[in-house]
Amino acid sequence: MTPTARRSDRTRQAILVAARERFAKDGYDRATIRAIAADANIDPSMVMRYYGNKEGLFAAAAEFDLQLPDLTEVPRAKVGEALVAHFLDRWETDDTLQLLLRTGATNPAAAERMQQIFASQLLPVVIELDPPDNKFADRAGLVASQVLGLALCRYVLALPPVVNMDRAAVIAWVGPVLRRYLVERA
Repeated sequence: MTPTARRSDRTRQAILVAARERFAKDGYDRATIRAIAADANIDPSMVMRYYGNKEGLFAAAAEFDLQLPDLTEVPRAKVGEALVAHFLDRWETDDTLQLLLRTGATNPAAAERMQQIFASQLLPVVIELDPPDNKFADRAGLVASQVLGLALCRYVLALPPVVNMDRAAVIAWVGPVLRRYLVERA
């Protein structure tokens, strides 16, 4: 790798780190290319050079891997609980998904990005579980509605009853609902 390529990679990475922080702090609408560039200690033209515009930068900054577990290895009676536990871990260790959720509520590009993430990553997990019908997309949509609703209430809106609920209680309450969506008859 040439020194220019390494510098280019470092610049891109600095821009993405600054963008994630700025989008999380200010939201999509208030974050500006100038502020992101200042946070990354670079000229705003570099942001435009690498990402084209704010929407392109947001799409790159909002790249997110749900890192979904292989639920085919989990007993069917526990798949819902396993998935809730996984999502709690993801929400609590990576601000990017919270950023997408906050921004997706008001920005069509962010909503589309969230839709793509869940369609491309959650739908295959549902298909792998081979539920008793062919309503894979419906089931994935219901799972997404549950985990996104939980995240909205627990991490974004900070509703006290949901925030104050300990991890085990959240898993105990929401797990059976996800299990129904994932593997049980409608």
